[in-house]
Amino acid sequence: MDATNKSSEGAPFILLGLTTSPERRRPLFGLFLVLYVAGILGNGLIVAAIRASPALRAPMYFLLAHLSFADLCFTSVTVPKMLANLLAHDRSISVAGCLTQMYFFFALGVTDSCLLAAMAYDRYVAIRHPLHYATRMSRAVCKALAGTAWLVSHVHSLLHILLMARLSFCASHHVPHFFCDHQPLLRLSCSDTRHIQLLIFTEGAAVVVTPFLLILASYGAIAAAVLRLPSASGRLRAVSTCGSHLAVVSLFYGTVIAVYFQPTSRYEAERGRVATVMYTVVTPMLNPVIYSLRNRDVQGALRALFTGRRISAGDS
Repeated sequence: MDATNKSSEGAPFILLGLTTSPERRRPLFGLFLVLYVAGILGNGLIVAAIRASPALRAPMYFLLAHLSFADLCFTSVTVPKMLANLLAHDRSISVAGCLTQMYFFFALGVTDSCLLAAMAYDRYVAIRHPLHYATRMSRAVCKALAGTAWLVSHVHSLLHILLMARLSFCASHHVPHFFCDHQPLLRLSCSDTRHIQLLIFTEGAAVVVTPFLLILASYGAIAAAVLRLPSASGRLRAVSTCGSHLAVVSLFYGTVIAVYFQPTSRYEAERGRVATVMYTVVTPMLNPVIYSLRNRDVQGALRALFTGRRISAGDS
């Protein structure tokens, strides 16, 4: 390796961001600032309400608090840097900073994936096996599900980062993205990346595709049970709720699968950026609305949080 390649390996990356057009940067900054603040406030309020309210002690809310906290952190890994780069002239990020950002992005993204599967299982047990719900979704089981989600995600992320850290980047360091992500970095590497791509299609599929299939199976079983409800209004309400849940889940997993589960040679930067915005900004903002803010118990807990009124486990 010559001196030029050696010096370029330690050079910082330049994040090109969502656009290279100066005229579009300020409008995009305003748009994503609003979306980011909405997501942070929504998820933060859900976590605070669940922790403060004795009425929200069901397994569903325990898992929802973990999901909201993971979403809050997930967006904060990428969006603040993206917002800063939309206004800054220096859009560089060090190699260490790039790998750190990538580590937490993958860890929190996989945590989201596993928690969504755990929440779908919770709803499946509640509807299909209501008499056994208390034992199958005990506090110990919920803690085990949440703990497994956080543990698996960090092991997954660490494995990928250790492999990414061994790559050489001896050509351009201009990343056509708003954060350090797998596909654009693999396109820039002059190392053999086949082992990383193989890992994505195997181990990566286990923590993304498998939870998605479990969620679809759970909602399929829930739909079958809902169709047997005697009340037409009950069926309509359940279908509306499950439909909105499934729409957001499909948006999250669909865009993730579209970005990562393709050969690096077929990756298109512009389409990749648009798809990434869906699961890094849009779905974390929608999750509080879909899973929580339409729920009467959560609404009551939020009102109590703002008014300072104590709410008992019997209130709803």
